[in-house]
Amino acid sequence: MLKLIIGNKAYSSWSLRGWLACKQSGLPFEEVVVPLYDEQWDKRREGDEFAPSSGKVPILWDGDAVVWDSLAIIEYLAEKTERAKFWPEDDGARAMARSMSAEMHSSFTALRRKHSMNVRQVFPPKRPDDDVLADLGRIMELWAQARARFGGDGEFLFGQFGAADIMFAPVVTRIVTYSLPIARFATGYMDAVVQHPFMQDWIAGAQEEEWVIEKFEVPTNA
Repeated sequence: MLKLIIGNKAYSSWSLRGWLACKQSGLPFEEVVVPLYDEQWDKRREGDEFAPSSGKVPILWDGDAVVWDSLAIIEYLAEKTERAKFWPEDDGARAMARSMSAEMHSSFTALRRKHSMNVRQVFPPKRPDDDVLADLGRIMELWAQARARFGGDGEFLFGQFGAADIMFAPVVTRIVTYSLPIARFATGYMDAVVQHPFMQDWIAGAQEEEWVIEKFEVPTNA
């Protein structure tokens, strides 16, 4: 059986992506949650299970094979099951979905740095910094293009829930948590992501956690 090691469900955005990928694969997997930054964190990161990723989560073990980094986990599981579970069949749609996922993987640092994920909180709206607004503007542009060109009758970026939605799922939670400004069209897409059964399971799990990291319990982390 696959074994996925993740951090706190309340706070760990990259863990959410890896976990959603495992759920989307349909394969059975063992889920191991380790609390981030507790008194055992540094020692735990030195263990053999974490060595390949230098202590980062998520990390997926499949027998002796190990995959870390959420986008790599998506690709590994797409190859292990079937590509259509994660990526659109149409060549143009798949090219755009992969490009968007890669951009999400490497960009939007202001949004990620200043608005850490916390799915247990909803803070009052406050004008974001200009660099965060720029990130949000680019995200709205990408979502609009995907929905207009390839969304069809589906609720998600490329019609059906897939890798691009997995990569942007933590952004959706950040927008909700910090009451960030979005384009009107994006509301329906965000609702579909939040209400997806996998997301509902994750959010429920986060609510059950007892761990609290104080630095993530304030409206912004600049």
